[in-house]
Amino acid sequence: MSAWFDCEDETQRSEGLAAAATAVLNGELVVLPTDTVYGVGTDAFSPQAVARLLAAKGRNRDMPPPVLVGTVRAATALVEDLGPYGQQLIDEFWPGGLTIVCRAARSLSWDLGETKGTVAIRMPQDKVALELLSETGPMAVSSANLTGETPATTAGQARDQLGEAVAVYLDGGACAGGVASTIVDLTGEQPRLLRRGAISIGRLREVAAVAAGSDASRP
Repeated sequence: MSAWFDCEDETQRSEGLAAAATAVLNGELVVLPTDTVYGVGTDAFSPQAVARLLAAKGRNRDMPPPVLVGTVRAATALVEDLGPYGQQLIDEFWPGGLTIVCRAARSLSWDLGETKGTVAIRMPQDKVALELLSETGPMAVSSANLTGETPATTAGQARDQLGEAVAVYLDGGACAGGVASTIVDLTGEQPRLLRRGAISIGRLREVAAVAAGSDASRP
């Protein structure tokens, strides 16, 4: 049976973070708040755990989950390079609602799905999420909803969709953002917008010359 913790209560928050960290390290799924929408996550370095995450969402391997990190240093350890504008974008928008897609470090031993050698990374601006990441290290985290359904902005909405597939629910209240992160591809010479979201194209272009083609989907 899933465990539920109210992270607005100090005792439950401490107990919940410990239970969630243990669950992640055991390859189980946890639901956690972020600054955008709720996420469902697990150990990024466990292929079995990632497969469990994809199955819970009803998602195939051709839709690999992003990775959440607790520090910029953790992010740079996962990628070959940040491209010519990556560091400026991180400096301006992390922690926050920007996901960057980079070439994954070839030395890593993991299997997130059919990534084509890339990884999508974000550092969230949420205290509960950051505390959990400080215990677990990088986590594979996708929005806490069934594929095709509306992303959850409360832990209750996440439980309605994912139910007992999740071992631990961390209830941090309603997400303040409520909009999925903006995704920018940094694998080419020019940053390219892949998904519109929490950070506008105008804000991005104050930092870097981000291209927005017709294929830049809306959340």
